[in-house]
Amino acid sequence: MTGYVYMTASQKAGTIYIGVTSYARTQVGPGFALTSQYGVQRLVWYEEYFDITDAIQREKSLERWRRQWKVELIEKANPEWFELFCGTGW
Repeated sequence: MTGYVYMTASQKAGTIYIGVTSYARTQVGPGFALTSQYGVQRLVWYEEYFDITDAIQREKSLERWRRQWKVELIEKANPEWFELFCGTGW
């Protein structure tokens, strides 16, 4: 099963949420309690994996990263933190 690791943000350099899903697009769910408070809905980065277990391992690794490393990873692929979701999947 294919998996995706993704980061969503409230705005450029704002609050970052890291998640994993087997779907091409997901909303940040109630598991992240500050989603509504901080508006963490903008998809700013993702990676696709052919095996969901690899995606889960990558997510766990990224969650241990320092914030600056996460910012650098996002900005390497998406310097302006544009919304990557186009409405039809990633």
